[in-house]
Amino acid sequence: MAPTGENGCVQEDKGLGWGKSLPVPSVQEIVRNDPQCVPERYIQEKKDRPLDSELYIPADSSEIPIINFSLLANGDEDELKKLDSACKDWGFFQLVNHGIAEKVLQDMKAAVAAFFKLPRDEKLKYAMAANDLQGYGQGFVVSELQKLDWCDLIMLITCPPNLRKMKLWPTTVPGFKDAVEKYSEGAQKVAEELLADLSSLMGMDRDGLKKLHGEMKQAMRMNYYPTCSRPDLVLGISPHSDGGTITLLLQGDDEITALQIKNKDRWVPIKPIPNALVVNVGDAAEVFSNGVYRSIEHRALANTSRPRMSVATAMLPNDEAEIGPVESMVNDDRPRVYRNVKYVDFLRHVLENKMEGKAHTDFVKIKS
Repeated sequence: MAPTGENGCVQEDKGLGWGKSLPVPSVQEIVRNDPQCVPERYIQEKKDRPLDSELYIPADSSEIPIINFSLLANGDEDELKKLDSACKDWGFFQLVNHGIAEKVLQDMKAAVAAFFKLPRDEKLKYAMAANDLQGYGQGFVVSELQKLDWCDLIMLITCPPNLRKMKLWPTTVPGFKDAVEKYSEGAQKVAEELLADLSSLMGMDRDGLKKLHGEMKQAMRMNYYPTCSRPDLVLGISPHSDGGTITLLLQGDDEITALQIKNKDRWVPIKPIPNALVVNVGDAAEVFSNGVYRSIEHRALANTSRPRMSVATAMLPNDEAEIGPVESMVNDDRPRVYRNVKYVDFLRHVLENKMEGKAHTDFVKIKS
């Protein structure tokens, strides 16, 4: 195992070249030492805090579209139209009948739960390197002054296999590798079908988006949100859009509504549907579609009742792939909105900056 420094950050390791995140204390350990403690760096500015009314979510609050994956995969035209509308109007949808077995979902959740139950020193064996974003720690910490999220995580590249850093895959959690691999395989199949459907909707061959990605990457972020004595002051994850093409989210607790998305300037809570995946359009898909499909700001709230987990699986173009509007999405009525950029340059911009709303897509917009 690579040596660790005093802050638990692994030293002298070759990173992805995407950026880095500054080491900060584990939120889980803060709560373990003092359940009432909320350090100043986690207290959001007043304008960014969740409203009291948003901490008490009505049970019937789910509004986003629900897409039946089985119908999509069988070529159902009505379901394809629903997908088109969901990506245009919401940028988010819940996906049911996706074909990933319930046992695979439960094993994935159990693997994440088991990792975060490990002692602190054991988790630190899998800490992020000083120049990398894979491993255990916190993401998007780029300044000693920024406000922090009430969340710990472990991030792994899961595809292609040659990019996996197996020393960061916890060996002390029985079945972790098998659970991640099986879920990763299922998520990849689902994502490739969705990308094929989006390609068709964008006027391309079904393999159009897949080809534009080059050798597609899959990154899995496993989040742990400890309980918080003052959830009205903190955010589990700050408002942001995702930098990839699409993200598949597995929510760890069907009884806690914590995810919110921004729609028409209001925060809409997403009530979990058992065994469903929440899918969202990423920045790269917005660029490919010339803004027709929009990546949407979303955030997560903390709660007082019990810890919560989630697994966000992002599909990313190859570093050397170029992202830009596809020809079929540009015409006289819809002029080009974005310039072409190498994806690794876009990704570095995303990862070297604090998660903050929709700021990242401005980086590739054509300046008028």
